Amino acid sequence: MADSNSVDDRPEVPPAGGGVPRHDQTFPVLTAAEIDRIRRFGELRRYADGAHLFETGQPGPGMFVVLSGHVAITQHDGLGHVTPVAEQGPGQFLAEIGQLSGRVALVDGIAEGEVECLLIRPDRLRGLLVAEADLGERIMRALILRRVNLIQGGSGGPVLIGSAFASDAVRLMGFLTRNGWPHHLLDPATDHDAAELVARYSPAPRELPLVVTPDGTVLRNPSERELARAMQMNGHIDRSKLYDVAIVGSGPAGLATAVYAASEGLTVAVCDQRAFGGQAGASARIENYLGFPTGISGMALTARAYNQAQKFGADILIPTEVKALACGCDDGPFKLTLDDGGELRARAIVVASGARYRRPQIDRLAEFEGRGVYYWASPIEARLCKEQDVILVGGGNSAGQAAVFLSGHAARVHMVVRGGGLAASMSRYLIERIESTPNIELVFNTEIAALDGSPDAGLQQVTLRSRLSGEDRSMTVGNLFLFVGADPATGWLDGCGVMLDRAGFVVTGAPSADDAPRPAQALETSVPGVFAVGDVRSGSVKRVGGAIGEGAQVVAALHSYLAG
Repeated sequence: MADSNSVDDRPEVPPAGGGVPRHDQTFPVLTAAEIDRIRRFGELRRYADGAHLFETGQPGPGMFVVLSGHVAITQHDGLGHVTPVAEQGPGQFLAEIGQLSGRVALVDGIAEGEVECLLIRPDRLRGLLVAEADLGERIMRALILRRVNLIQGGSGGPVLIGSAFASDAVRLMGFLTRNGWPHHLLDPATDHDAAELVARYSPAPRELPLVVTPDGTVLRNPSERELARAMQMNGHIDRSKLYDVAIVGSGPAGLATAVYAASEGLTVAVCDQRAFGGQAGASARIENYLGFPTGISGMALTARAYNQAQKFGADILIPTEVKALACGCDDGPFKLTLDDGGELRARAIVVASGARYRRPQIDRLAEFEGRGVYYWASPIEARLCKEQDVILVGGGNSAGQAAVFLSGHAARVHMVVRGGGLAASMSRYLIERIESTPNIELVFNTEIAALDGSPDAGLQQVTLRSRLSGEDRSMTVGNLFLFVGADPATGWLDGCGVMLDRAGFVVTGAPSADDAPRPAQALETSVPGVFAVGDVRSGSVKRVGGAIGEGAQVVAALHSYLAG
């Protein structure tokens, strides 16, 4: 994922007329001396007029450095629209952040006249970024900013056809946004091309939105995994590879493990069932993380780590759900069974699967999930509740951050807390901010009693119940945000011998379950070679800083185990 906070400050909105913000950093020109430093990483290539250097939807071969001639960069979508992006000439390079790992190209590169260039393949590109630190910094910044511009312009990805307020459109936009994938939405009520496509395919209401991939394939309200397959989001991964370590989960703990392990030469695979960042990635603003005195969004923080992990060569499979862990295999390595029936093999495993959002026992809750009930608050959800009253349930830091964020969009945020105060569960700076925000109303000693609505309109009414008097009161609201904690995501560990505590969290530091006595490692589970970090670990500090620290700490234990 490329995110604008990954490089200095957030880029400004593109100016009128199609100009590119921070143009000189996005499209820098290399000097002859810099190109000479790069030559050892590349191979000379020549292209005739009109030839494609890379094509949308096809695996990107790497980064091109233009030596002579010009290359037109264009974007095309599945509706047949072609949009110019840039023209690159001698001294400029062609790539964006996805080419660190050989992912599919999001734009087309077409030779204008004869072109001579250097091709730097993904593994050599990563080597260049590390070996040539000052030059690598400029290249890395440009790769990130180019993805940012594609995201902001909605270029280079799928086209969603449907209403921006429909629950499934919100679901798919959230998935693509959390994974840093460019996309844009066309509403058939206002867009002629979208209306024509709907007329041609005659989808039933439950089949909207339609999703048009760049090659013209039309999907009817796909699942996230169906969309990922169509976009080849994981097509660059070699499943036959034996990794030194496989990390399950790409929240702060998993990403920290990936960055430190890959940077120290270990081969690393990371799996996550939905998006990088975990629950932290959905945090509107984190203000108590070291080094960010003005705060940083969870998305921005974890996007930086995601880009770092790719820079050092970690293979990241998203969305990929791990269904089971097989320990004690006859051929030695651990095996992860994946949701597509495939396997991933590794010499060591790091459990960083975190926790899943807790769902309170409320009648009809599942009926309204994604249709008025949400477990995170991103700009997509904030747009849905603009100038409306919303209810937010929870009294922890995540709830506080979400309440402050939503207060800038909603007319009023009714913050419902089961207890009688916030001091025991929330940082003081957040309490002070909430108390000073005029459109946040604190409702203590209260819980959700009932939900009401309709299949067409979604959530329409929430009933609150006082835990002191038992009195009920109903509120007409269409958006309910639940931040009521999380349960450990450890079901995939059933039957592999990893010890869990009574709440389902992974126990670490206990004596080994094998026959040979040995010292217990602080972050190692009861199965030698299987480690646990972050929120999923029993006794861990449930904070972003603690998770990142454990992710860094476990790499020393991995080296020790793999060397034994």
